[in-house]
Amino acid sequence: MFEIKKIIGGLLMPLPLFAIFAFIMLLMAFKGRKSALVLSSLSLAALLTLSMPFFAHQIIKNNEPASLTFNALKHPKIDKIVVLGCDINPNAALSANNQLGNCALSRLVEGVKLAKQYPKAQLIVSGGGYKNVTNSGLMFKTAISLGINKNRISQNPHAMDTAAEAKLLAPKLVDFKVALVTSVLHMARAKSLFNAQGIDVIPAATDYHNFAATPLYKQFIPNAEALRVVTQYAHEVLGNGWINMRRWINPEAL
Repeated sequence: MFEIKKIIGGLLMPLPLFAIFAFIMLLMAFKGRKSALVLSSLSLAALLTLSMPFFAHQIIKNNEPASLTFNALKHPKIDKIVVLGCDINPNAALSANNQLGNCALSRLVEGVKLAKQYPKAQLIVSGGGYKNVTNSGLMFKTAISLGINKNRISQNPHAMDTAAEAKLLAPKLVDFKVALVTSVLHMARAKSLFNAQGIDVIPAATDYHNFAATPLYKQFIPNAEALRVVTQYAHEVLGNGWINMRRWINPEAL
């Protein structure tokens, strides 16, 4: 079920969705259907538009509020720091930090920073993986290399998505002050899932973007980073839709 969900979700992201649509329309065009040429052209135009920094900024600018960053002045005490998993690139020839993707590194750096601000807090690194390498394992090793005592770090290696992370970690977080570290675009969904498990978390968002700072002459040139961020946003929209559907069918589902 998990693999099927991920495959379907992946195919609904901007790049594969519009590319597949355009391919189908082009096949139809070869059969003499002019409408297929028009639709395929629109599909490719949409893909190029979503890849432009200007339009990427318009899509995400209201979904990355600075208010979701952590403010230490408002929280004199933190008991647990939970860092949610993200992308990994398993390669036994590389050090742990070089096997973490940019998203995972951004989250871990924020978690380590908080761990140093709150020396009595426990650092919990989360996330499953593949090829016998887990996100939590790589974060664990990297956090140690960044100066965090291994006895302060706990791993959650069996969760393959945010819902599982919330469910598996909830029993360890009850009645504690918990800082939740994840990407800003992911924070709303993550917070909702932890709240559903009865855990009131304090947002510590990271992995912000600001395409408005891109030089004007680059604003309308498609690039992979802009498309990646739009894809990340689309993933959250789809994820929230899935949660809302599950909760509509069964309020106790997530």
